[in-house]
Amino acid sequence: MGASPEAHEFAEFLASVSAKSSTPGLDLAVIRDIVDCHHKASTEPEGVTYAEVDAGGVPALWAVPEGADPDRALLHFHFGGPVTASMYSDRKAAGHVAKAAGVRSLVVDFRLAPEHPYPAQLDDAETAYRWLLSQGYEPRNIGSTGHSIGGTLALMLPLRLLAQGEATPGAIVSVSPWTDLTLQNASVDENEDNDKMLSRTTLELFRAAWLQEPGVDFANLEISLVHADLTGLPPTIVLYGEYETLADDGARPGRRLKDFKVTSEVHPLPEGQHSFVLGAGRVPEVDEAIRQMGQWLRKHLGA
Repeated sequence: MGASPEAHEFAEFLASVSAKSSTPGLDLAVIRDIVDCHHKASTEPEGVTYAEVDAGGVPALWAVPEGADPDRALLHFHFGGPVTASMYSDRKAAGHVAKAAGVRSLVVDFRLAPEHPYPAQLDDAETAYRWLLSQGYEPRNIGSTGHSIGGTLALMLPLRLLAQGEATPGAIVSVSPWTDLTLQNASVDENEDNDKMLSRTTLELFRAAWLQEPGVDFANLEISLVHADLTGLPPTIVLYGEYETLADDGARPGRRLKDFKVTSEVHPLPEGQHSFVLGAGRVPEVDEAIRQMGQWLRKHLGA
């Protein structure tokens, strides 16, 4: 059984946005405006309200479902590589995930490269996490979530906290993470025609904008998590689309979680696109994946 008609329509939408943003000669500000249009792929989740906040100096947006557990929260990181997208492009998709989990979600508007190279994005993630703690949330009651570069940050933040000897969030949901900055995974080229959002060229541009230190080692375990020590991570679910260039970036660390005795699940979405969560509310396969995310978070955050 192939992908649903809605999934094909979603892929066509991603292709149209990618074509517009790839027009030669566009200013980066224009490209960012185009990429923010990805929010149109999601429906407005019913019963979810929004409020912009200052999370310790980092702009952020609360997505609050009706009846949300007041003692638990998600810390959500958007897609777009480290270069594009924003809390607004992820607002509706994050709202769907929050609703499925029964908790509110803080969508982080982290700084973008090339103006702010690595580790600015991770620094902002940590700042927002500490702000949640200052608001009275217990680490075990916080879920670290995101997709694309946001899925990477959802993993990077707990790993940084572990390295610092600090308490991590209670659960992780990582969708379509970018975990091998060397771009050596086979799916980068094998899915070139299938992935309607990303390509090797796009990933190389993102990487150059993000990692600006001279002589940077793209295999450094702090940035390429595919070989990182995952010991001590909280319960983690990894989801990725089988059609995306970063399919192996999700599958390989997903398999390794069990080697480090991390409570984990890995879910490939058949014929799924990169950052497929953006199809929330319109694509039945995506809604089923979001239901799985919600169950995972309810189970491990005790919501």
